[in-house]
Amino acid sequence: MSAPIGTPAPDFALRDQDRNLVSPADLRGRKALIVFFPFAFSGVCEGELCTIRDNLHSFGSADAEVVAISCDHLMANKAWSDKEGFGFRILSDYWPHGAVAQAYGCFNEKVGCAMRATYVLDEDGIVRAIISSEELGQPREFTSYQEALAAI
Repeated sequence: MSAPIGTPAPDFALRDQDRNLVSPADLRGRKALIVFFPFAFSGVCEGELCTIRDNLHSFGSADAEVVAISCDHLMANKAWSDKEGFGFRILSDYWPHGAVAQAYGCFNEKVGCAMRATYVLDEDGIVRAIISSEELGQPREFTSYQEALAAI
């Protein structure tokens, strides 16, 4: 991984579904989950992000913010977010294609998408845990997020 545990999260500046620019500096002061996912409008990704949406209150009680990142265009992320009512920011790593996923070490060159990897950051932007799935079709366990946040 290019964002190993104990190091600062790699910097980036990406647009969310509402065209707002977001960077790791915007997340400082709170714990954060940076959730990379392969594709909008796909079954496993939808299941994972809807589970986060349905349990968003648990992140608030842990004083944590969630941002999700895919290599999809921001308009696709906007349509998907509006349809599902996610309630958290979906960032587009569309161009240069997958550059942020590459910086974090979770870009699948063969498929051209982000792998399922979540970087759990402390209040200072330091990576404290990485929750990942080796297979594109295998979801991450939601409880892993809660456990990682509780350990910070």
